Amino acid sequence: MFDLFGLFRRKKRKNPAKPSTSQRRSGPPSAIQIQAKYKIGQVVKHRMFPFRGVIFDVDPQFANSDEWYNAIPEEVRPRKDQPYYHLFAENDQTHYLAYVSEGNLLPDDNHALIDHPDIASIFDISEAGHYVMRTDMAN
Repeated sequence: MFDLFGLFRRKKRKNPAKPSTSQRRSGPPSAIQIQAKYKIGQVVKHRMFPFRGVIFDVDPQFANSDEWYNAIPEEVRPRKDQPYYHLFAENDQTHYLAYVSEGNLLPDDNHALIDHPDIASIFDISEAGHYVMRTDMAN
C-alpha cells in the first residue's frame, strides 16, 4: 500500500528555521515574483488529507528532491511553480515535518493549538493564541 503521509515528511533538520546548504537558493532572483498566500506562524490544514500544522518556512517554488516529487502519484502531483510550505504538522496519530504545496493548503479555523515538540524552538504563543516567531529567531 502506498504511504500517502510519507509524501509529506521531510528529513528533520537540526534547526528547522534555517535551510540546509543544499536547500538554499543561489544566483539572481527570478524576474517573476511569487507571492505566498500564507504566512509564517499561520495554522493551515491539508486540502485532501487529515492533518494540520504551523508554517515555519516558505520556499517560493518547489525545493525538495526529484525523488520526493516523483514519488507523488502523477494524478495528484502538484505543480512545482508555486510556493511550498514547511509545517510542524500533526494528525490524530503523530506529529512530523511536512512539505506541502500552496494549492494543497487551506486556512485552519480550528483554534486548538498544534501539539508538536519543535514549535517552542521557533515560536512563542501570544495571549490571543497566535504563533509568533521568537525574537532570537528573526533575521
